Amino acid sequence: MNEEITQRVIRVIAHNQHVDPSTINPDSTFAELGIDSLDGLHILFALEEEFGLDIPDDVARTFTSIRQAVDGCAAVLEKKIIPA
Repeated sequence: MNEEITQRVIRVIAHNQHVDPSTINPDSTFAELGIDSLDGLHILFALEEEFGLDIPDDVARTFTSIRQAVDGCAAVLEKKIIPA
């Protein structure tokens, strides 16, 4: 897992959820962090802005943990998934 992407995702989620980034790790799930579907939508928009990309809906739906968000962003950034 790319460490830079991981730290950026954690920073975005911590800012969005108003929590200390040190309380979030790559294995944290959204459920553990109290992130509901509306929060997830706000996080998605924030991640798109942070990385300057469009995350396809089918990729975004897989985000239920920090690791999945990092992997999804990395895949889009690496152009493994072509945004619509």
